[in-house]
Amino acid sequence: MADDHHYDVIVIGTGAGGGTLAHQLAPTGKRILILERGDYLPRERDNWDSTAVFVKGKYRAPEFWYDKHGNEFPPEVNYYVGGNTKFYGAALFRLRPEDFGELRHHDGISPVWPIRYEDLEPYYTQAEQLYLVRGRHGEDPTGGPASGQYPHPPVEHEPRIQQLSDDLGGLHPFHLPIGVNLTQDENGRATHSSVCIRCDRVDGFPCLMGAKSDAQVICVDPALKHDNVTMVTGANVRRLETNPTGRTVTNVVAEHGNGTTEAYSADIVVVACGAVNSAVLLLRSANDKHPGGLANSSDVVGRHYMRHNNLALMAVLKEPNPTGFQKTLALHDWYLGADDWDFPLGGIQMLGKSDADQIHGEAPRWAGAASPDMPFEMLAHHAVDFWLCGEDLPLPESRVTLDKDDSIHLALDEKNNIAGVKRLQHKLKGMLSHLGMHEHHLLPHSIYLHKGMPIGATAHQAGTVRFGDDPNSSALDVNCKAHDLDNLYVVDTSFFPSIGAVNPSLTAIANALRVGDHIAARLR
Repeated sequence: MADDHHYDVIVIGTGAGGGTLAHQLAPTGKRILILERGDYLPRERDNWDSTAVFVKGKYRAPEFWYDKHGNEFPPEVNYYVGGNTKFYGAALFRLRPEDFGELRHHDGISPVWPIRYEDLEPYYTQAEQLYLVRGRHGEDPTGGPASGQYPHPPVEHEPRIQQLSDDLGGLHPFHLPIGVNLTQDENGRATHSSVCIRCDRVDGFPCLMGAKSDAQVICVDPALKHDNVTMVTGANVRRLETNPTGRTVTNVVAEHGNGTTEAYSADIVVVACGAVNSAVLLLRSANDKHPGGLANSSDVVGRHYMRHNNLALMAVLKEPNPTGFQKTLALHDWYLGADDWDFPLGGIQMLGKSDADQIHGEAPRWAGAASPDMPFEMLAHHAVDFWLCGEDLPLPESRVTLDKDDSIHLALDEKNNIAGVKRLQHKLKGMLSHLGMHEHHLLPHSIYLHKGMPIGATAHQAGTVRFGDDPNSSALDVNCKAHDLDNLYVVDTSFFPSIGAVNPSLTAIANALRVGDHIAARLR
């Protein structure tokens, strides 16, 4: 390997895990190479166009995966610098302390983690500082202790969402923690100098202003200001090669857009391609010493895939909803259970405000719902949008596999542990009239789930390369290094043993900071 292709660290992927890790290691002065299969997302008007983003899926990867029956589906993945964080809603929750222990659910057990909430807590605080999270610790009754307050006060509710919060009397609504570079005046409006303009494009859209705390803006671009950090885009890593003993990754082999193949080497190799693609890379890299794939002597790589039990729902207000920046409120009163249910239900949070183009894309899929007798434009003016999130359990048969022609297959039990989120939906529906909404108008927002295919909703993917203390039941050790190899780490959401019922990004970010400290110490 030529010296100019050898590095101290190679990081594969630039999302919440890989981008954050590269940022954490950049000040070490060590030679770091970032490999990203995509390019920078083009800045253009379509970034904020609902038809382009949601209906036509302009920025989704032009590929199909296959379900367990062999039916193809378009996955919710985006290959750009920053990964899926370019399109996420920047809701940056901590897992609850209880999520790190064993939790009994209706359909089974959510397993214990090899680390505790207290081990990750300092890194949660660092992650919130780094990603400019706005919120207020102490409002959420299920939240764990925090060693530091959020770096910025919460995004203030607009009047209709403030009314919704007030109408939830007896419950504990709280300001949703969100990563946006916003400066507010005394009335909660964006100031003249604010990077964020409090628009209605925060959720699911890339930010034209660079105001959303995505991994490219927050981590990758600042990391590249260090002379010791290099990034190669358009580098689709196809396999990892090992030395004859099988204990060390020696080559990272990438295909480039021009059809050429190039190999790179490093003392430490970090995989952060997303839970599905990280598992695929390890499986594709099978060799004589690792016949089942790298890091897979336990046969867990690709298994225990999770993606949350999500419901995106649109309610119809009796009066217009002029809200622009709607994603400011969440409710966790039933996160761990309810008076009438002994098992966790999950959480409710606001989605970004839907518009007429999105609703027009929804309408053909409302055949089984009580569609309101309103024009789409009027319906958009009266809509309020909710996201219900319940825990998916890690089943060994929910897994990622490769077939002989290199196609990705994703087997998933779509009814796994859905009783909780259905009860959560019932709780919400029972409150509609009290909240000033039409009682019978709670419409499925399947456009967020890509044409009504839950298996295609892979934005919260996790769990395929789990960490643990036992090499017989996990692929990674507590520092996210492969048990079977000396220099291979995985730092995206693959390492999750369970997924909880909140957005996984902040946990991936905090863990990348934790593993970054470990790798930095190792490099010293």
